[in-house]
Formats: sequence, structure tokens, C-alpha cells
Amino acid sequence: MEPTENSFIVLRSDRLTVEIAQPGSLYSGSRFDWTAFITQVTLDKTHTFCVPESLTPGQGTGGIGLCGEFGIEEVIGYDEAQPGDLFPKLGIGLLARPDEQPYNFFRPYEIVTPFPVHVTTGPTQATFTVEPVDCRGYAVRLTKTVTVKGAGLTLAYTLENVGEKPIVTTEYVHNFVGIDGHAIGPDYRLRMPYTIAFATPPAAAVEHMAQMMAVLDVRGGDIRWRATSEGNFYCRPLGFTATDAAQWELVHEPSGVGMREFDDFAPARVVVWGAKHVVSAEIFVLLDVQPGETEAWTRRYAFFV
Repeated sequence: MEPTENSFIVLRSDRLTVEIAQPGSLYSGSRFDWTAFITQVTLDKTHTFCVPESLTPGQGTGGIGLCGEFGIEEVIGYDEAQPGDLFPKLGIGLLARPDEQPYNFFRPYEIVTPFPVHVTTGPTQATFTVEPVDCRGYAVRLTKTVTVKGAGLTLAYTLENVGEKPIVTTEYVHNFVGIDGHAIGPDYRLRMPYTIAFATPPAAAVEHMAQMMAVLDVRGGDIRWRATSEGNFYCRPLGFTATDAAQWELVHEPSGVGMREFDDFAPARVVVWGAKHVVSAEIFVLLDVQPGETEAWTRRYAFFV
């Protein structure tokens, strides 16, 4: 089904227009959180930031713009599930484990029971409440609130463990960004508030790392591009810590247009992924929520020119 105008929630401030897909409308896959699925941010009615994961139909996993994911590696309940059993993918629903193969986020899984979602909206704010459905003792109530003010966008999360088992996983936002549609190349700078280092790659990845570093120019806290990448690039910067500064800042230098992410938690890991049309800096939060406990965290984005 093609999305319609009613498939989107639109929030506005005096500087931002933010488009959010209604849960399960534009995206109904088994990887990304269906709630607060932000498909476009427009600054001053001129500058855009969000792009699709892939420009080729049928490629990729369906990500667009600022979309979150729980458990890309730390999947709740998957390892203990037998083939045919269900496991919860937060923000989506109960998925079926098809076989003995390890979980693979690239692989689509059958969504047997989507989680019920309640949405409330206003001119500058939208709240998504995902109601729990018990799955072998795992049950979570998730609330996400998107707020726009001036040139800022805030994502506030609350995760309440209403089940019998601990919830141990990670969450991040896959920021699919290409400023004003400019290709990712020498005109961009990605800055982090620390001197970037990289772990020694395993032997199987040494050649890939060498190829990637032929494209990326890493100096201090800056990542630049020597040329437009013809393939995907992926790395895990080290050196991150909790900070009041932006965890990352991406700028298209000829235009001066950019964005920053501020987080109120210490990152569990940092990833940079991208291709010719897109770059994504990803900040992971580690969640360890015992039964009866609640955890809250916030991401704040600032857009500027």
C-alpha cells in the first residue's frame, strides 16, 4: 500500500518542519522501530537532511532519515527461542524465529503480533506509546516523544519493564543523512569531541579497513573524505565518553549547513556507516532494565546554517 498524506505526522517550529511516518505505514519491516520514524527534517523551509538507506529500489533494509533500532546485536529472547518460537523486537512486535541460524538484522523476520501503538499529536510534539505484549516473560512499555523547538529536535524515551525477565539490549538511531542531497565526499566534515582511534581489525577485515582508510581522512576528532566513496564504508571510532558537547557534528562546508547530536548518556559504542549518498553517525545506549524498573534517555538534534 502506498503511503498517503494521512500516513505522516508533521511537526513545525519557527525554523523546522519534521515529517514522521505513522507506525507501520511507510515502513513495516522487522528491523527498525516503527515509532518516531522521522523521514524528513527541513530547516528554514530550504535545507533538508534525511535520505533513504538505499537509492536503489529493493536494496537495503528500508531505513529512511532518523530511524531507531533496538537490539541490532543484543536481541531480546532470540537465543533462547526455538525455531517457531516468538521473540520481541522492541518498537515492532513479536517476531518468529525461523530456524537455528543466528539473528541477522539484514534478514527479514515474520512479524506475528505487532505491538499496539497509541499516538497523540500536537503542533510541535508527537508521543508514541507502545503497549506491552508478553513473550515468555519479556514485556515492555515503550514511550517516545518527539518535540520540535526553534532549530532543535528532541527524542525522549522511557522504557518500562513490566515483565518477569530483565531487558538487556542496546538502542541507537540510524541517522541516514545527506545534506541537501549533496554526495558524501570532500565537501563534508564529521567531527567528534575526542581524538578518534580505531581498534585493530581482525585479520579478515584488514584489507577492508585499508580500502576504507584510502577514502576516509581521520585527523584528531575529524573525519573527512578524500573522494566520494563508490562503495559502503563502516568503522567504529574509539575514544568516546559522556559529554555535554555534541557527540557528533556533520557539516557540508561549502554551504555551512549541518547538524549535531547531543545525548544525556554515556555511549556504549559509536559507529560510522555510509555510502555515496548517505552518512550515518550512530550513538548506542546500553539498556539493562530489571523487572519493575524504568529507564529514560534523551537525544537532542540541533540543525544550523
